[in-house]
Amino acid sequence: MPWAVGGLRLGRAWVAAPDPAALRARWAALTGAEGAERDRLFRPTRTRTPTTGAAALPGRRSPSTARFADAPGPCPDPVRVLRDPFDEQWLLPDQRLIDMARPELWRVLDEHQLFAVEAPELLVTAHLPAVRLGRVRPLHRRPGGAEPNLAPGLLQLLGERYGGWVTPQDVLCWVLAAGRPGPRGYEVPLTGDPGHWRAGLELGHRLLTVQLRGGPGAEPPRLPGGRRPYVRSAVQAWPDGLAYDPETETLSLGTGTVSPVPPGAWEYEVQGGRRVLEAWFAARSAHRDPEADGLDALGPAEWPQAWTSELLALVTTLALLADLAPERAAFTAGPLLPAAELTAAGVLPPPRWARRPASVLDHHEEGPGGQFALL
Repeated sequence: MPWAVGGLRLGRAWVAAPDPAALRARWAALTGAEGAERDRLFRPTRTRTPTTGAAALPGRRSPSTARFADAPGPCPDPVRVLRDPFDEQWLLPDQRLIDMARPELWRVLDEHQLFAVEAPELLVTAHLPAVRLGRVRPLHRRPGGAEPNLAPGLLQLLGERYGGWVTPQDVLCWVLAAGRPGPRGYEVPLTGDPGHWRAGLELGHRLLTVQLRGGPGAEPPRLPGGRRPYVRSAVQAWPDGLAYDPETETLSLGTGTVSPVPPGAWEYEVQGGRRVLEAWFAARSAHRDPEADGLDALGPAEWPQAWTSELLALVTTLALLADLAPERAAFTAGPLLPAAELTAAGVLPPPRWARRPASVLDHHEEGPGGQFALL
């Protein structure tokens, strides 16, 4: 997947939140302020201030492309993003508020797109990655899934080698099964054995289905044996903390309880040993921190019921990934495809154009101040 870019760099935390209503409240507070108070709430950086002009984000109706200080416009509809590993939140899609919005990723964002994020373990999401992690590699270079972000000639070579049609998503499944972090980045060995290829596809497809939580139009995966986490007692008021009882497999949010929560879900860690469930809860409680200031302190006064539903889905996702972890750790690519064969087929090295974004000119993009952008 030669084309890769960094993730979005927001520059100010308040433009993203787990609750879309909080983002609308923050917009209202910012646009209702004036002068020095608006500047304080905005939190200017060298890249973005209230007087900085910016183009509309591709594929989005911007409330305005005038300077924010002159004409903020109406609040844009928040969009779903991946904010942290396995943590789906919401973002205000206004390039005037985002230090580095990566327009090239917005141009290829549609229902066909998947994004691979090096974190350092690979994460795959259908949402735009607004993560503070590694590089982002879209599966497709153009909208509509028209052109894969793969080295030219790779699909044909693999199809001839393994005796069948190979799709871009097949390659992504193989990457999930066989890829590993290495000293040169995320390294993906290619097998020379059709049997290993089929085994890797089967494992990778299960990993992809779990990470995407089933995907659009598909049933979300479930725990085996009919097990399923349920809310045993509803969350009342605001939970004062998160706790886990391994004996009863019960997760407590204040007085609320969820079970069964398998130990693998509770212990699932990313980014230097931080538990995903604890990070997820901390992100939703951040606005209640006594040190939270300005727009960051605006959030729901009561625990939203939607968050409990999200928690149940997250517990299932983490438990299934924990169950698959030993199988993935034991998987090997077998005999490797010779590098000389890839070179002879013109797959390696990928051409320079494959490392750059494609030209996407299927719609006008409004530039700063209402001018149309030339791409």
